[in-house]
Amino acid sequence: MMTTTSPTLWPRLAAFLGAALLAGSALAAPLKIGVVPGIFADSVEAAAKEAKKQGLDVQVVEFTDWATPNVALDAGDIDLNYYQNSNYLANAARSKGFKFTSVQAGILSYLGLYSTRHKSLADLPTGAKVAIASDPVNVGRGLRLLQHAGLITLRPDTGLLGTQADIVSNPRKLQFVEIEGPQLARTTPDVDLAQGFPYFIIASKAFDASKGLAYTSYEDDSWAIQFVARSDRAADPRIARFLDIYKNSDVVRKTIHAFYLNDQKLYRLAWLKN
Repeated sequence: MMTTTSPTLWPRLAAFLGAALLAGSALAAPLKIGVVPGIFADSVEAAAKEAKKQGLDVQVVEFTDWATPNVALDAGDIDLNYYQNSNYLANAARSKGFKFTSVQAGILSYLGLYSTRHKSLADLPTGAKVAIASDPVNVGRGLRLLQHAGLITLRPDTGLLGTQADIVSNPRKLQFVEIEGPQLARTTPDVDLAQGFPYFIIASKAFDASKGLAYTSYEDDSWAIQFVARSDRAADPRIARFLDIYKNSDVVRKTIHAFYLNDQKLYRLAWLKN
């Protein structure tokens, strides 16, 4: 007996098949993730190798500055980036109008104060030259660390975007020099004290990142580096698959711990709750 298909069913069937083909094509396309050099690149590379074994192709795109990864994400040139914390992300959204979503917290790499000239903060001379990051979020973060270390005092109402204008007490008459964050490791030997990011210090092999004179281990997880997607693409199933691999991979965790010199005081994994 011959059966016939209702004419009204064909459009729905065609739409279903088209959606399935589109989903299959999306899953087949490589997931492009923008990173900065160091452990963010290394850990994503480690997860990408495991993802490949599971049929998910991941392309790691490395950037050397802190502006281009967001521009590339906004343009759709990459699907995720992994280099900024929630506070940096919020400021970027306010100032640039980006419509981004954090889809997963990653590594919280502590900020440190470093010196290749002095063995302790007490040894800093009056008028010491101090290098801090130049971007608004990390200026504020560096200044709060200096306050935590007892070197300066900020106005009580100073927010995340504190500046040198918020310093109300500077008994050592510290002189500040603002440097782009990734370049601070290279600048450290030229100043008395520098704000330092362990992941850049380790990657550059400039000096021993475990010899910081103070760290931001007191900070909350808003300072963890986030996997960030465009809001209209945050539900991409490839992203969910990759993040599941990243979070649960023993290889990724071992890669991270080895990168941080097997020193737990330099970082924590924000997706793990103690």
